[in-house]
Amino acid sequence: MAVINYLTLDDVSTAGKTVLVRVDLNSPMSPDGLILDDSRFKSHLPTLNDLIDSKVVLLAHQSRPGKRDFTTMKAHAQRLQRLCKRTVTYVDDIFGSHAIDAIESMENGDIILLENVRFYSEESLSRSPAEHANSIMVKSLSSHADIFVNDAFAVSHRSHLSVVGFTAVLPSVAGRLMEKEIKSLSRGFSKEGTVFVLGGIKANDSIDVIENVAARDEVEAIIVTGLVANVFLAANGIDIGRNNLDFINSIGCAMEVDRARKLLAKYGDKIKMPVDLACADRDDSGKRVEVSVSELPTDLSIKDIGIDTIVSFSEIISNAETVIMNGPAGVFEKDAFALGTRELLLAATKSKFSIVGGGHIAAEVHTLGIESMISHISTGGGACIDFLSGRTLPGIEALTQACKRF
Repeated sequence: MAVINYLTLDDVSTAGKTVLVRVDLNSPMSPDGLILDDSRFKSHLPTLNDLIDSKVVLLAHQSRPGKRDFTTMKAHAQRLQRLCKRTVTYVDDIFGSHAIDAIESMENGDIILLENVRFYSEESLSRSPAEHANSIMVKSLSSHADIFVNDAFAVSHRSHLSVVGFTAVLPSVAGRLMEKEIKSLSRGFSKEGTVFVLGGIKANDSIDVIENVAARDEVEAIIVTGLVANVFLAANGIDIGRNNLDFINSIGCAMEVDRARKLLAKYGDKIKMPVDLACADRDDSGKRVEVSVSELPTDLSIKDIGIDTIVSFSEIISNAETVIMNGPAGVFEKDAFALGTRELLLAATKSKFSIVGGGHIAAEVHTLGIESMISHISTGGGACIDFLSGRTLPGIEALTQACKRF
């Protein structure tokens, strides 16, 4: 992986400056507008703490047009204020006169959170930094700011206005969370003894990652679980049954079997597949039925990895120099099939350095209460996958170009 050159908060003087900070506060919300998970808020606290002597203008979004939880940032300002123990003023404007007046009246140490940037239609257009820089929003806000900080890794796989637009016109740096994400995820490409554990139902994403990392000497093993494992078992000639094949087809992953077959032909020694599985019983009563892969009843639906597989995978993970986990090992929402996901996560806490991707598996870390035992929990699902797949993230690329300019 190429070295990523970018500036951080250590490279600029922010005291007394007006600093635009793109954060990601997008969170699950209840129908009555309560924020149900504030882990993303907490992830930005190191950046805000480093900007204690600045005038901080936060840019953020919640959901997208058409969704039930597409709403204002008022509740987000209140929650952030409680967490950072500083006044966070919500401004119900993005770049109009109300927003500009609020920015101009700020003093050092003040924090304001502008309105949901996705209320502005041009925010979600995929354009280059130079094209976005011509927007009214960038022209308006950049003329009242000194520095731009991108601390929103989770949306940096999108070439959106608030992610890349300001990098073309302002000195631009990575915030502490962005810096941590890049350094932690890059570790998988720089340290020997790396183990990837890929699960969930997005087999295409996981196979993209495998295609990017399998040939690397640093990668010791690639463990497949969840639907990803079903695809690889089918590719390896195992009859996984019509139910399971139909599900693979129904979510558009039929083509992935052929990709998996090619990967097994080249890297079969690195790719570790389950030797047994847990299925739902025929009555679908919620019972866990353990079966060996070689004796798989073809009418049962696969829901988790089996006990022998959990033991062997846990040993590989526990001894890893670096373990990167993305996606659950089974239908962990049901207690009978949560065992694989939970045991592999517990094994990851024993490795030297553990990284857990965003989404469902990160939620399970919080459920188990083992956040402090995981080295890094990524805030980005799609961004994390894109990074591990070797794809260029527009938000990071914009910071590298800004580093050359400024």
